[in-house]
Amino acid sequence: MNMRKYIGLGLIILAVIVLLGVWYINSPYSSTTRTFSAYTLLNSSFQKYKSQFINSDGRVIDYSQGSITTSEGQSYAMLRAVWTDDTVTFAKVWNWTKNDLQHKSGDHLFEWRWGKRSDGTYGALSGGGNNSATDADEDIALALILAGHRWNNQTYLNEAAQIIPDIWKYETAEANGHRYITAGNWAVNGNEIVMNPSYFAPYEYRIFANIDTKDNWKSLINPGYQMLNNVGSAAFNTGSGVGLPPDWFTMQKDNGTIKVASIPNADSNYSFDAIRVPFRVALDYFWNKDPQAKEYLLKNYSFLLSQYEKTNQLVSGYTHNGKPLDNNQNPDMYSTSIGYFMIADPQIAKDIYNNKIIKLYSNDSNSFNSNLGYYEQNWLWFGAAMYNNALPYY
Repeated sequence: MNMRKYIGLGLIILAVIVLLGVWYINSPYSSTTRTFSAYTLLNSSFQKYKSQFINSDGRVIDYSQGSITTSEGQSYAMLRAVWTDDTVTFAKVWNWTKNDLQHKSGDHLFEWRWGKRSDGTYGALSGGGNNSATDADEDIALALILAGHRWNNQTYLNEAAQIIPDIWKYETAEANGHRYITAGNWAVNGNEIVMNPSYFAPYEYRIFANIDTKDNWKSLINPGYQMLNNVGSAAFNTGSGVGLPPDWFTMQKDNGTIKVASIPNADSNYSFDAIRVPFRVALDYFWNKDPQAKEYLLKNYSFLLSQYEKTNQLVSGYTHNGKPLDNNQNPDMYSTSIGYFMIADPQIAKDIYNNKIIKLYSNDSNSFNSNLGYYEQNWLWFGAAMYNNALPYY
């Protein structure tokens, strides 16, 4: 399965993030809090982001990976565009995504990795680039629904309605009597399902249920929350966990047994992928007030609270049993977990927002520091938007 070759890219990106952590600590904004409106931060930083990462044709470029494009990057730009009421950028990004990444036959899902190939042509990259990544497919569909409602555009809603049933068909699977979201259209291998906990987006399934009434989208929610609870305490290769989910794992279809992911370079660390879990769960709580969301966060993320109380910082990642992967701070760790802190300890959430997020924003340039990569800038924006209640469902 060719997609496996690119799981290792997460480790490369993590190494880049470690280097960014060193810069983060020595940021020129590390000792001075800037004062500005949330509207200014969210809108102006997106304007700068567009000029830095989005081509005029709507293609989002990840320079940290050799100027490739991912379906994830396209989905983030679409979500930010609709939440900043930027109809022009949304249309450009969506049109490029639809024309260049969406499968031309078989289904309406998206190639996950696109760029310049060895023969000089552009398209899906070898080694599985034409496979799908479920988180991006979900977020693209959500962005289309939000845009359809915000701008009264039925075409966007119709296009979302084509994608959603194919997510169900190709990116969910049954295990031990329950249905779960999988890592992509490549993720079911015999009796084994490859899963990425950060792809679980319960707030989206509640919305998808209104669009795709033939598939039981809400049936994914309760098993998904139970899955998160199980993997947080599971005994993986480092022993019993502290509650934090792993980046990747596998589940056996016949009995639901969970194990360390049997794909190269995937492990049970809480790092590049898994750090997105508390953002998605917190958004489910803020939008839907599902008590499962609050209970999950309070039960499983107390480790992060204790770490911050002890050291006034979080590092870029932790092993499954809670050992720091390094001693460097990372913007993503704060931005993705701020929703948890808003629920568990609003005062710490305020401190993180003021001292770990907006200190990386400059009024002089009206943007997050340009040294930060596309991934960091996106998650700083999402974290700031969550803190300021600027992620509405239209």
